[in-house]
Order: sequence, then C-alpha cells, then structure tokens
Amino acid sequence: MKSRHNLVRLKQFQVSEKRRQLAQLDLMIAEFDRMAMELDAQIAADEKKAGITDVSHFAYPTFAKAARQRRDNLRNSQVDLAQQKEAAQLALDEAEQELAKAEMLESRDGRGRETSEEPRQVMHG
Repeated sequence: MKSRHNLVRLKQFQVSEKRRQLAQLDLMIAEFDRMAMELDAQIAADEKKAGITDVSHFAYPTFAKAARQRRDNLRNSQVDLAQQKEAAQLALDEAEQELAKAEMLESRDGRGRETSEEPRQVMHG
C-alpha cells in the first residue's frame, strides 16, 4: 500500500527532525556553558586585578558586574533550554513510537499481500 509507505516516510522524517532539534538544543546548552565559564574566568581576573570581590562594594569593577549579569542570564537560558530539551525528548520518544507502529502496519500489510498471492501454476498443454 502506497499510503502506508508514505506514512512511514513521513514518520521517519518527523523522527529525524526531532533528533535534529534535540541535537541543536544540546549544542546551544554546551555553548552557553562554555560562554558562562569564560565569563567566570574574566570576572575572577577582573576581581583579582581590582582586589575587590564584594559585589556590593562601591568600587567593585563595572566590567565584573556586567559580566556577572551576563553569566547569570546565560545560566537562566540554560535552564530554559534544558526544559525545552525535556519536551523535545518526549516528542522524539512519541515520534519514534509512531514510526514503529507505522512500520509494523506496513510490514503486516506486505506480509498479507504475499500470502494472499499464491504462486500460479502455468499448465503447458
């Protein structure tokens, strides 16, 4: 059945798209983590240079203050992305289940056709 084959192809596409989205989220989370660690290093260097680590101190470095805010924003974005990743993983699991069902239906239909089409014997006369 062509419609079953098309359904399987659609489900395969959906699964690959969900996997791509999941991989993209993983890359973004890793990139945000890398950027946050770089900011941590810059903050520590700026604090060491100024000799002030107390954020509430009046002479705390402006760059370090801004870098802290940026780092915190990145960490918050990571949390949001982690939640999106959870949802994407659930969607992938569901899409994989639907693909498995579609493949099972297609193979069942294929087997049904094979058994109903008995080999025809040609009589030579």
